[in-house]
Amino acid sequence: VEVLTTAQAVQADTPGFPVAAQTVTVALPDEWASSRPGSSGPVWYRATFGAAPALDAGELLALYIERACSNVEVWLNGQLVHSGGRMSEPITRNCNQPQLAVLPAALLDPVANTLELKLVGHALSQVASRHRAGALSALQIGPQSELAALHARQMALQVWLPQALSAALLLTGGFMFVLGSMQRRDSHLAYFGALSVGWALLASRLWWRNPPIDNGGIELLLCALLPLLVWAGVQFLLRHARLHLRWVDIALALQCVLLPASLWLSAPQHLYLAASVWYMLLTLQVLAAAALSARTLQRNRVRAVWPIALPLAVITLALAAEYTTQT
Repeated sequence: VEVLTTAQAVQADTPGFPVAAQTVTVALPDEWASSRPGSSGPVWYRATFGAAPALDAGELLALYIERACSNVEVWLNGQLVHSGGRMSEPITRNCNQPQLAVLPAALLDPVANTLELKLVGHALSQVASRHRAGALSALQIGPQSELAALHARQMALQVWLPQALSAALLLTGGFMFVLGSMQRRDSHLAYFGALSVGWALLASRLWWRNPPIDNGGIELLLCALLPLLVWAGVQFLLRHARLHLRWVDIALALQCVLLPASLWLSAPQHLYLAASVWYMLLTLQVLAAAALSARTLQRNRVRAVWPIALPLAVITLALAAEYTTQT
């Protein structure tokens, strides 16, 4: 497998590679937030490789792209060979989907070959997470059988496994919500069920590739789910410790309105900054509720502490990993 780690790049929204435009050499992976801050593309990339390697009979040559955010089209020697979906708003959201493109033998040159990729995406300021900002990974060229195995493994880890976990969360959350709603003394289970269902809905972004609304709308929709998740999580923690704080109920309800409104006012050019501030505030709320709940449980001994302590440790590690990725 040959790995291409450099390419010629130029920003242009043209139907083909702009041959007359002045290009710059970029290193791959290329994150727009670093190489062209504030740019929302599209960007053309051109990379070359030599003669196709000797392949077994019946074997095909393929191109593997670990990450193309949000979507990409691929040309081989001037001919379109792969498209990940819609290239105009609403753009197909493939940030979490690795892509595999077959390179037809009839189009391969025995001496030198040219790959041209048109990447469409969004500037970091226009999305709520760095994971959804424009970026292109290194390009891998090799036998299809070998790259297909790599593609399937990445799909399993990044798409199929989260999808299965989300389905389990949805079923478990629905059962817990019904159970908690039927018995008042177990009302905290209803909040846990709502949290599980909301988390499953939020995770649907991993495979919902073609939403019917544009980037700004889908980003606001995803962010609008966050205060609802925090509301359910905080209430579960407090009710598990049998704490009923009226001011917390009011504050969480107001936050469900305030957060989407503030993000709508900051969009599209300051969405990432506003979302980052809210992420920190929401995280602190959950951690504070967990600490208060654990302290109350330990002091009053009305219920076990471990159902709070164990998820809190896992959530803390997950948040630390997410913060490291974002920065």
